[in-house]
Amino acid sequence: METTGLGALNWAVIIIYLLAMLGVGVYFTRRASKSTDSYFRAQGRIPAWAAGFSIYATTLSAITYMSTPEQAYLSDWSYAAGNLAIFAIVPVLIWFYIPFFRKLNVVTAYDYLEERFSPAMRLIGSLMFVLFHIGRIAVVIYLPTLAISSVTEINPVLVAALVGMLSIIYTFLGGIEGVIWADVIQGIILLLGAVVIIGCGLFSIDGGLGTVASDAVADDKLISGKDWDLGGMLGASIPIIFIGSVFTNLYQYTGSQDVVQRYQTTASSRETARSLLTNGVLSLVTIPLFYGMGTLLYSYFKHTSPLPDSVNTSAIVPYFVVHVLPAGVSGVVLAAIFAAAQSTLSSSLNSISACLTVDVWDRFLVRRGARRSSVGLARAIIIVAGIIGTGAALYLASTDQAETWNLFLSILGLFGTPIAAVFALGIFTRRANAVGVIAGLVVGSIAAWIVQDSGSTPFMVACFAFVGTVVVGYLVSLVWRAIRPGGGDGHDIRPLTIFGTRSTYVRRTQDARG
Repeated sequence: METTGLGALNWAVIIIYLLAMLGVGVYFTRRASKSTDSYFRAQGRIPAWAAGFSIYATTLSAITYMSTPEQAYLSDWSYAAGNLAIFAIVPVLIWFYIPFFRKLNVVTAYDYLEERFSPAMRLIGSLMFVLFHIGRIAVVIYLPTLAISSVTEINPVLVAALVGMLSIIYTFLGGIEGVIWADVIQGIILLLGAVVIIGCGLFSIDGGLGTVASDAVADDKLISGKDWDLGGMLGASIPIIFIGSVFTNLYQYTGSQDVVQRYQTTASSRETARSLLTNGVLSLVTIPLFYGMGTLLYSYFKHTSPLPDSVNTSAIVPYFVVHVLPAGVSGVVLAAIFAAAQSTLSSSLNSISACLTVDVWDRFLVRRGARRSSVGLARAIIIVAGIIGTGAALYLASTDQAETWNLFLSILGLFGTPIAAVFALGIFTRRANAVGVIAGLVVGSIAAWIVQDSGSTPFMVACFAFVGTVVVGYLVSLVWRAIRPGGGDGHDIRPLTIFGTRSTYVRRTQDARG
């Protein structure tokens, strides 16, 4: 297909944005260098609204930025049930999960898994997160770069290297505080980019909003009766999308370090709750913005200018940006796509560093009483992880190995929702133990693989993974207790469940940490 150059003005906008992100990292360097607590938790200095914006920007990658409008363009708004699921679980997070993470004063989510179950469970959860996110870094850089380069004359290798290396540098310098404030800027830019696309699109369509609304109703581009058809329990109906998204988001918000780490950056549990409410509201704002963008693009290419057959719909947003929007404006939107990529990338890097520093180095590799890890080690891990992830993205950009890489991520990703089920077993039951949850984790991941291999939707995969892990984990725990009478995990776990009192919980935490 025909590609186009960006022009000097668009390049100027993108370069200014990238340099601004670098400036954020430089600004927070001194604060981040004080201690690992400051580097990973910002010593509770982050206001709730900023933490909420950061969570939102972290979970909305450049892939989502382009694939959500694509879904609305090709089909309808039924997948918006996933956004509703995020908002729906906020009360559960605030009432049941946040108190445990805050009272334990954990740096990583997996610290709780050791307190509740065993060191082995902590190591499994942490390493699975690290491996998946190193692979995810490559995809988060590669896919948006590929989409943009397919409609422009941009060299994909150059862009992948630029986005990846700058992210490494500002994450290296500013720590979690720099990452969060960069996320805030990036979140504003990516929302602004969506507004710009919608505004320019409405101006370009004869009849504007009236035409778009008419097309949406006439062509079933919103919600239709078929969206409620369960389709033999395997289709992507709204109930299945909602339930599957609840389980998937439970992992994102309870078992994924890149989000859980934000819970410790605010001053109190109340502030953390406010940050989650902020994120929940933003997830609702996403629905009209990004699904509306897809519906608008449908009307634009239907009435104004047909989409060339050579354009893959995964690149429909970049195509519209570079071929329709005026110079300078298109630079802002492309910067928004890069912002969505970098917000996810920087969060992954800092969280990978936290896991390897705290869960692996401090917990298993440092002798008791020896000097703990330093900011220098944390920064070194960011460099290594960033280079590996960026290198993998460059490899994908220069070869045709994307399918192999997707298989790698698919296998690792199967452990995500089962990890969320392990957290649920730990918090909501007293009988679950280490042997049971490890067995449940294995069976749940295998169940997810079987369902996925059958051609089912990702939402049904998440349902089987979560329920399978919970059921098997609990039953095996009961059997293990029967084999070993009184055989829990060797300590009183009641304070680590919803059945424990606040005072015993705090006292146990203080005793455990000396």
